[in-house]
Amino acid sequence: MEWTQFEPGPASYRHWQLEVAGPVAKLTMKVDAAHPHKPGYELKLNSYDLSVDIELADITQRLRFEHPEVRVCVVGADLDRVFCSGANIYMLGASSHSFKVNFCKFTNETRRYLEDASAHSALKFLSACKGTTAGGGYELALACDEIMLVEDGNSAVSFPETPLLAVLPGTGGLTRLVDKRKVRRDRADVFCTLAEGIKGKRAKEWNLVDDVVPRSKWDEAVSARTQALVAKASGEGRAVGPAVKLPALAATVKDTSRAYCYVSLDIDNKQRTATLTVRAPSQAPQGSITAEGVDTWSLRAFRELDNALLHLRFDLPQIGTVLVRTIGDRSLVLAHDEALRADASGFAREVRLLQARVLRRLDNTAKSLFAVADSPESCFAGVLLEVALACDRAYGLIDAKEAIALQTGVANRGDLLTASGLSRLAVRFYGTPAQVEKVLAEGAKGPLSVEAAEALGLVTIAADDIDFADELRIAVEERASLSPDALTGMEASLRFLGPETMETKIFGRLSAWQNWIFTRANATGEQGALTLYGRPERPAFQFNRT
Repeated sequence: MEWTQFEPGPASYRHWQLEVAGPVAKLTMKVDAAHPHKPGYELKLNSYDLSVDIELADITQRLRFEHPEVRVCVVGADLDRVFCSGANIYMLGASSHSFKVNFCKFTNETRRYLEDASAHSALKFLSACKGTTAGGGYELALACDEIMLVEDGNSAVSFPETPLLAVLPGTGGLTRLVDKRKVRRDRADVFCTLAEGIKGKRAKEWNLVDDVVPRSKWDEAVSARTQALVAKASGEGRAVGPAVKLPALAATVKDTSRAYCYVSLDIDNKQRTATLTVRAPSQAPQGSITAEGVDTWSLRAFRELDNALLHLRFDLPQIGTVLVRTIGDRSLVLAHDEALRADASGFAREVRLLQARVLRRLDNTAKSLFAVADSPESCFAGVLLEVALACDRAYGLIDAKEAIALQTGVANRGDLLTASGLSRLAVRFYGTPAQVEKVLAEGAKGPLSVEAAEALGLVTIAADDIDFADELRIAVEERASLSPDALTGMEASLRFLGPETMETKIFGRLSAWQNWIFTRANATGEQGALTLYGRPERPAFQFNRT
């Protein structure tokens, strides 16, 4: 099988150019139309597909680790009178439903990462839209801290998805419009049904952009706004660096497996299952996390886990259930967690934030996730206990010697938040905060046997060696017999309990509507608008509303 490349590296960027000069980075979108993710369409007018967004995600990550001195990233384009025309429609029209869903999810995560960098790393983004900014192009701009639009009588911001394509501005567009930019909802309603969009002073008056600037004063205005943002970001007083280069993960790849340094992914196509194994560090931190640098376990293991999750989504759609296991010494996991949280450097902060993002990626992964602790080597402790808590169920083998155990640590005290802003323990015991404190208090005393963990609510099913294998086998077989669509909806609904945030709206409410619309005839049927885009025929809509 052909695996997708999710870590392209600066030397192989085709669609973006990054220039760094002190506290300012200039990120220029110059999409290579002739090199789409897959053959069959051209990336005209700075439209984007998965390959373009993989590079953007890679750049955003590298800015945080490799260029921590950067305070403002100016996002622009190198195409006459076009900033970005959004997701490539021919690509969407030709893609399977599962690919469209995963593509939208990935682009949403990438845009959330821009906002995460702004909120936690004092890295601000200025969208300098010198030309048409349409659909996903405007959604990218909305993910930035500020938006500037050139005033030339032609350039506009627009959401043409509903009037032209019978779909939604689904990369967070609708949510950010009203939740983030506070655009009045009646004006948002008008804006989202105007295919031609809004330009000039009206765009600013409606708060669709922060400023509109004539072409003659563009460079001067962008420079002034950039410097103002640099001052603002610097004033937040975040620790900076040290910088580290992110090396390639260099997995050993076979048709049915990917093996990294600390993570492995093994595929059973016949059973439609995969086993995702995360190994503990082999030794305690050698000094501070910062001194350990880029190969420190806390960073390396979670970069590998992140990469494996993306392959599960895009390359292995037939896999429905993932058994998540851990191997190693619990005490070493906890030691790395403690060293990471004791380290006040900007690098250590970025590692903690990356762990949180990867765990949220796990939350967003549409697979049935079963954590399995069935070996004395299982090490669901600290940050790896967070992995188990992100799973839909946890199975534990009761052993007489109580060698199989779970353990809490500093990583479980609330800095690895879910999309709802709650810790995973708070989500697990939603409405009963006293139970969270009880778990942390009991965990502080030492390892929790499987029986103790079950009694505290950390393990779903605990069984002895007579019943454990059958319990797990039956659960996996049962999962394989159920509708994948129903399971996806059920799991997502159960995972995202708690208060609603902009992030839960984007990944829950908005994505659910977009996924539904993608299956409707008005969008993707034979006469659907997405199907007929670019053809002379007009779409034929079914006008009955549900």
